[in-house]
Amino acid sequence: MLQKTNTATLADFEHHDHPESQSVFGFWIYLMTDCILFAALFATFGCFVHQFAGGPTGKELFDIPGVALETGVLLLSSITYGFAMLGAHQRKSGTVLLWLAVTFLLGAMFLTFELREFSHLIAEGAGPQRSAFLSSFFVLVSTHGLHVFFGLVWMGVMMLQVIRRPNLGEKELRRLTCLSLFWHFLDIVWICVFTFVYLGSVI
Repeated sequence: MLQKTNTATLADFEHHDHPESQSVFGFWIYLMTDCILFAALFATFGCFVHQFAGGPTGKELFDIPGVALETGVLLLSSITYGFAMLGAHQRKSGTVLLWLAVTFLLGAMFLTFELREFSHLIAEGAGPQRSAFLSSFFVLVSTHGLHVFFGLVWMGVMMLQVIRRPNLGEKELRRLTCLSLFWHFLDIVWICVFTFVYLGSVI
């Protein structure tokens, strides 16, 4: 009898915990590969940060107050996503949907600011083809922006899933947790972009 109980307990553990731990662990591995990607892009920017080819410098181009506002919006979205996760752990689907919607709007606002900055730079003749400095800048910042875009798509999908399954089972909670890791990771990367790329270029 004891052997059967132990066997059942082990089977139950493998059935319920193993897939979850595999999913979260696999997502951490993905984030590590993204760290390598962004580290390479930061290293490339560091190599070309003074390669202006007679063109404008970052000090002449970057609007630090505007980028600081952009940064504040993204950091605020990280806080609002935290509120969504609190609601998820309490199984309050309405709270989750509210804060996911707020986070989505803040993320969309961040992308709007970024696209506006790109269009302004290109209109001023400071597009990615102007110099190695600008090429590395556009690649780094747009790669982060592309991640934010896919994060918003993922967030929209999660909102639909919460609407369809308001009871918020373990599967939905696990997916929301992975998205939370991804979103906070993007905030950390952007802090590095703001410090290393923008502030480092004007100081």
